[in-house]
Amino acid sequence: MQFTAEMIAGLLNGTIVGDKNATVSTVSSIDGGKSGSLAYLTNAKYEQYVYTTEASIVLVDNAFEPKQEVTTTLIKVANVGECVLNLLEMYNATRPRKTGISKLASINEAATVGDNCYVGDFTVIEAGAKVGANCQIYPQCYIGDNVTIGEGTKLYPGVKIYEGCVIGKNCILHAGVVIGADGFGFAPRADGTFAKIPQLGNVIIEDNVELGANTCIDRAKTDSTIVRQGVKLDNLIQIGHNVEIGANTVMSAQVGIAGTSKVGANCFVAGQVGVADHVTIGDRVQLGSKSGIDKNVPDGEIRFGYPALPGLQYHRSFAIFRQLPDLAAKVRELEKRLNSETKG
Repeated sequence: MQFTAEMIAGLLNGTIVGDKNATVSTVSSIDGGKSGSLAYLTNAKYEQYVYTTEASIVLVDNAFEPKQEVTTTLIKVANVGECVLNLLEMYNATRPRKTGISKLASINEAATVGDNCYVGDFTVIEAGAKVGANCQIYPQCYIGDNVTIGEGTKLYPGVKIYEGCVIGKNCILHAGVVIGADGFGFAPRADGTFAKIPQLGNVIIEDNVELGANTCIDRAKTDSTIVRQGVKLDNLIQIGHNVEIGANTVMSAQVGIAGTSKVGANCFVAGQVGVADHVTIGDRVQLGSKSGIDKNVPDGEIRFGYPALPGLQYHRSFAIFRQLPDLAAKVRELEKRLNSETKG
């Protein structure tokens, strides 16, 4: 589908500088823009590309004033970031939607699939499962006994949902996600072996949650592992049994949350953070990448390092740590002088 500069400016309440009839059919980065694409300038360090890009249209802020000749059409708007998000959502809505249930899918007679769903090849839906209307279940997914999936949810290829788990409305589970595998529970025996502790709970994922590829969320030993509404998890994240993640919390790749820990709402957890078991993290907490959290963190705190320290304390400590080689050399020099004076 093509859009003209005039149409886009009308949608975004923007001002055109250039050809109002310029057309685009896709969106690109400003440094990789090609003819027929719409690019955008959200960071001043990329301004140089405004003058060289081949993109047909570039979105800029109202305050932008070019320092060189511009050959592309500019559309000036109040907030480029918000406008780009609106355009991407609009473009995504125009993409064709898969429909129909494959003859190669295996759907148990005791399962329920809602209206207007897509179910791809070799997907298995077990007895008692309930799939809401307008869901998209891509090939080779597994939906276990008595699983519930809310309306409008999308499962990409290879998603596995174990028995009894609950997925809310308008969720997105990317390829390889596993929901409801057993929590890591074993009891040591006297002879050095381990007895498996039955994991009898489930996983509950509330509405509007997005889970990245190959992320795993373990079922609870009893009760439920819970991911609250609006949570966004990146790829390759491990959530242990009986964990609870608060609403609208965001986690980057390779985070690991050990069993029975609680993460509050509106938290930002950077990549490769590790949280020990039975830890409580408050609301609006920010955890820097590779931090190790082994103690409770109050609301609104910032933590860095391993073991994690409050933000200001961490930066002060790191400033000293960087000087340790020089400090060690000075100590050795002082020891030499002291030994020399003592002998003298």
